[in-house]
Amino acid sequence: MFTAGDFSLWNSSLAFTTAANATLLGNTAPLWVALGAWLIFREKLNRIFLLGLALALTGALLIMGSDFLIHPRLGIGDLMASCAAIFYASYMLSTQQGRKRIDPLRYSWLVGISASITLFVINLILHNTFFGYDTQTWVVFFGTAIISQTIGYFSITYALGHLPAHVVSPTMVGQPIMTTLLAIPLLGEIPNLIQIVGGLIALTGIFIVNQSHNTTGPKIPNA
Repeated sequence: MFTAGDFSLWNSSLAFTTAANATLLGNTAPLWVALGAWLIFREKLNRIFLLGLALALTGALLIMGSDFLIHPRLGIGDLMASCAAIFYASYMLSTQQGRKRIDPLRYSWLVGISASITLFVINLILHNTFFGYDTQTWVVFFGTAIISQTIGYFSITYALGHLPAHVVSPTMVGQPIMTTLLAIPLLGEIPNLIQIVGGLIALTGIFIVNQSHNTTGPKIPNA
């Protein structure tokens, strides 16, 4: 249900806000993961991790946030993308616990089935059609299903069996970096200097976050 909430809200937000805003707000998930890990699971987050998290999010802001900074007014689409980030964070936190008992293949299958059923019900309630799309649209559907969802979510699920969610989630800030890089050959979009600097900052933050997992340092006290 967390996964269904993430999919439905984030995809629907694109009809009401820009892709840049939706991507930026969707990438606030690491903040909610860190908060949930601290408050719910009582995990202690060291200051090195918090530095890495801050750098990763700052880098993401520089990469994708120019449109948001120009048009900072929040609308319904931005609210939907923000809520999607909370659902995504909830998926990661719950998966961290579920993977302690279930292997990644079965876990991904169970999540996929339950999310599909939930989304099917949501679409029935909203009277959305399941047919009538052209061939190109169906190719996009299957492409995102196989590459982005099946391969992508299986990789995340596998990682959450070996690393805590508060480490995996900031690493996913690398998505805007990959989007920017793929836009060069696919869309002919050349990143500007701010985006390049943002990418370097985000990569530095991701590196620090992952290094902090094996580093002992000053801890943030439990709430």
